[in-house]
Amino acid sequence: MKFIDEVEIDVAGGDGGNGCVAFRRERYRPKGGPAGGNGGRGGSIVLEATERMASLLDLRYHPHWKAEKGRNGQGSDRHCRSGKDVILHVPCGTVITDADTGDQLADLDLHGKTAVAARGGRGGRGNLRFKSATRQTPDIAEPGGEGEKRRLKLELKLIADVGVLGFPNLGKSTLVRRVSAARPRVADYPFTTLVPSPGVVRLDDVREFVIADMPGLVEGASNGVGLGIRFLKHVERTRVLCHLVTVGREPGSDPVRDYRIINDELAGFSSALADRPQVVAVNKVDLGDVREALPETCRRLEEAGAQRVLAVSAATGEGVTELLEELWSVLSDTGDG
Repeated sequence: MKFIDEVEIDVAGGDGGNGCVAFRRERYRPKGGPAGGNGGRGGSIVLEATERMASLLDLRYHPHWKAEKGRNGQGSDRHCRSGKDVILHVPCGTVITDADTGDQLADLDLHGKTAVAARGGRGGRGNLRFKSATRQTPDIAEPGGEGEKRRLKLELKLIADVGVLGFPNLGKSTLVRRVSAARPRVADYPFTTLVPSPGVVRLDDVREFVIADMPGLVEGASNGVGLGIRFLKHVERTRVLCHLVTVGREPGSDPVRDYRIINDELAGFSSALADRPQVVAVNKVDLGDVREALPETCRRLEEAGAQRVLAVSAATGEGVTELLEELWSVLSDTGDG
């Protein structure tokens, strides 16, 4: 399935039905009187979050939505039915913004959560509703109100407990594949991962959490360099960051410098991300040069601010169990673990 995390759609509530002007014409009712019923309310456009969707793909190809118009009122005091609401399902984590004003309208972060995106117009009152002691035979009725019209921007921000991040080609996808059933693409070139890939980690029968492989970041990502802010927004939803580094990522690279660059990019994008709990892991310790430099690398990373540095090999599984236990411990400390 193609991963679409941003779309713009046009939504319009249905117009309300018109009120009716009518008078009774019945046998044995010589005085008759007003008998026009009310029009029905127009249908609304409602967005509902569901766990059964992972992308905004459906709305990309259907960007225009209008709800049903309310029926017009009829004689004999008949108030007519309202228009049917249109329910648009979106993935959990969808943020709804008014594309014209930039105002955030709703954040559908839980399964079943709903938001009315465009309300239907009210139904017009029939002449029966205008009858009074001084106006016995009103011959007026109200037209139905217009439904709301909006252009919406929908942004999907992936919801995960742990986000795995770092420079490209550090083994993030390999780690997620090893610890969960997710199958992100793995290859020996940078930017293999183009979309976030979530998976469920089960430590035992009662402990589990969602981990997501984030596309690789580079210096300047918070200003749009590389994959840029398109995927940094997904990191916002995570509660804990698993920050991967390694030795010899490329000629002249330094794991401590990489660590600082990524944290600078997080801070540049969101001050809240700068304070997000992190677990730092030196990956690829199955390689000789990485293992040889491990003690010095861990010492320098701790001096640079890393709370605890673990050594892992996503390829062989070495140290992965300890990493998962540490992630669970930090998640438990942040609550909801």
